[in-house]
Amino acid sequence: MNIVVFLPNWIGDVVMATPALRALSQAYPFSRRIAVARPYVNNVLSGSPWIDEFVSSSDPWWRVAARLHSIRGEVTIVMPNSFRSAWIAWLSRCKRRIGFARDGRSALLNIKLQSKREPNGRFTPAPILLAYNELAVAAGCASVGRNMELFTTAHDEELADRIWSTTGLDTLRTVYCLNPGAAYGSAKLWPAEHFAALARRLADDSSAGVMVLCGPSERALATQIVALADCERVHSLADAQVSIGLTKACIRRSSLVVSTDSGPRHIAAAFQRPVVALFGPTHQAWTDTFYDREIRLQRQVECGPCQLRHCPLDHRCMKELRVDEVLAAVQMLERTDTFSQRSGDYCAA
Repeated sequence: MNIVVFLPNWIGDVVMATPALRALSQAYPFSRRIAVARPYVNNVLSGSPWIDEFVSSSDPWWRVAARLHSIRGEVTIVMPNSFRSAWIAWLSRCKRRIGFARDGRSALLNIKLQSKREPNGRFTPAPILLAYNELAVAAGCASVGRNMELFTTAHDEELADRIWSTTGLDTLRTVYCLNPGAAYGSAKLWPAEHFAALARRLADDSSAGVMVLCGPSERALATQIVALADCERVHSLADAQVSIGLTKACIRRSSLVVSTDSGPRHIAAAFQRPVVALFGPTHQAWTDTFYDREIRLQRQVECGPCQLRHCPLDHRCMKELRVDEVLAAVQMLERTDTFSQRSGDYCAA
């Protein structure tokens, strides 16, 4: 039996889909599972046992459809709510096409789930994780958990080992990972000056250090934060060959993560790392992960949450979130959480 899953396009959303992917693997242990995804999110699932083959959704539509037609999937789960993904699933002639009936694609699906709407017609903010779980249940999974889960590879861990050794972080009792970036847009960003001040205060303890995470397009931001922090125990990945795999390995071995509402926030939860999440323009309900080792901070402002990628005003929702508040949240997790100074074993592929 071949099961095809169209994966989400955002890193964090892929992490939130892992409970559904795990459930499909458990419900159909002898199936072949094919993921249709943009190439940059493949490494989110590297090391996991749930996917047997990846098909690039970035290829021309006719090529993706032809490949899926040759696979002859018996079940196709369409996680993105795009017309294109449902259309390609229809073209592939899969027997059971499961997805949410929205965005004009109802006729392309033959197992249709409904999204809840507000009286004004807008979709009701609700956890995306639960929506993916609903799709898995519609595909025949008896039950789906809420615990997100990721894996690292031996190669990823070796790269992180070198960085920890080179920076001296391997000699420190506590290492905080800070994630200042957000692919969604600038509206999600907390000011670099704030991150630098937080990093400096976290590294005040001689047994603590900080690693500033970054993606390929965020190197300048990470470099700026390290420079502003001006502390020998604050480092970044700006000069490393950054990848999702390396980010996963760094987060897995960290003590605690402070992140914007972006992919690394979910990666931290998947590795059971305590996390302080900084929210600005987005509804918390959309990305609620039910993770009990997370503190979410959000300044309530009259213009938000607006869901905009770029703030047309003064970005007050993020600028007014104070360093003292974030530091207090970190300290609260350290006091009340089963705070692990060193993480456990990893699962290598």
